[in-house]
Order: sequence, then structure tokens, then C-alpha cells
Amino acid sequence: MTDEKYDEILESIWKTEEQGEFSDDAIRANCTVPFTDNDLEELVRNDMITVEDTRILFTRTGKKKAERIVRRHRLAEVLVSTILRLKDSRMEEVACKVEHSLLPEVEEAICTLLGHPEKCPDGKPIPPGPCCGKCLQSVETVVQSLADLKPGESGKIMYIKPGSHSHLHHLISFGLNPGVIVTVHRSVPAFCIKFENTELALDEDIVRNIFVWKAK
Repeated sequence: MTDEKYDEILESIWKTEEQGEFSDDAIRANCTVPFTDNDLEELVRNDMITVEDTRILFTRTGKKKAERIVRRHRLAEVLVSTILRLKDSRMEEVACKVEHSLLPEVEEAICTLLGHPEKCPDGKPIPPGPCCGKCLQSVETVVQSLADLKPGESGKIMYIKPGSHSHLHHLISFGLNPGVIVTVHRSVPAFCIKFENTELALDEDIVRNIFVWKAK
């Protein structure tokens, strides 16, 4: 069994567990590659999973391994959707390729670049990494919160943390999407931005969850 196939099966088990399912059939339905009972037996031999009746469960080692795989994949989805701006099936295809080639230091750099996103484009949680506990000021020269910009400063929106789906949909309806360049008009008494001939006042919580690449 190749390493990539091995990773895909573990990722499928993780996704299936998120859905509250643990059966062989559910895991196969979620997996992007076909696999055999022998493949599952190899995962058992490598202390990645256990099989209890009809339930396939992670061992402690397997869960840690799967968590890293899922983290890389979902970070890759955010990367290709917000920076490369690919959509749907094309996004998934590229994310799968990126996932298998990310070195730990590159993974951390991408996570930092994106502002330590908590969810992937379809709203599923991204497991946090060691870099996520660090202060965001450590990446101030790359990506920072819109709240850190001063009046007159501009930045390109790289990522919006979906703290509230209603807020996110509201922003999208105004055309405030990744890739849009915004300029801070004023920060008091209300935080106002200008973009594409539009001026918009934003709540403080929303401003903190918009991450931009500051224009020099």
C-alpha cells in the first residue's frame, strides 16, 4: 500500500467519524481511493486502527496521524480557494495533491500566511497546529487582522474567519470576498472601510476576523 493510499484511508476514517459513522461501508463511501480488507489489516498491524465488531476505530497513534493529514488537506483547501481562487472539484483536486507534499515547516508557513484559519471553505474544522497558539503579531509582515490597519492603510482580503455564518453571508452579499482590496476610512467612532466604490461600517468582532495582506 502506498503512503498516499494509506493517508487517504485514514482521512476517510476521520471524515466518517465526524459524521458519527464508523462502519466499513461508510468509510469506503467517503474514501477517494478504493481499498481492500488487506489494506485495513495493514493499518491494524501498524497500530493505526482497531476493528471492534462492525466499527473501525482509531488507535491513539492513528488518530494523531489522521489529524495531521486532515489538517494539511483542509489548510490546502483554504489556500487554493482564497489565494489561488479555485472552486469546487478543481479546488479539491489541487488540495489533494498539495496535502501529500506539505512538509511540516511549509504547513506551518501556510497556516501562518492564512491567519490560522479555523474552518475550511465548506465549514469543517481545521485541527490546530503548534503555530496556532502563537501570537498573530509574529506574522504581521505577511497577514494581519483588518483591525490592525490604520485609517488610510489598505490590504487585500486573504481570509475571513467564519465566526458567524450569518455575518459571513452578509459580508459576501456586499462583495467583501477574498481578493478584494479594502482601505480603512476611519476606525472611530465606527470602523469603516472602502472598497470598489462602496463604504461599509463593520462591527468590531467582524473586523477582527477579517485577515488582510497589508499593502506597502
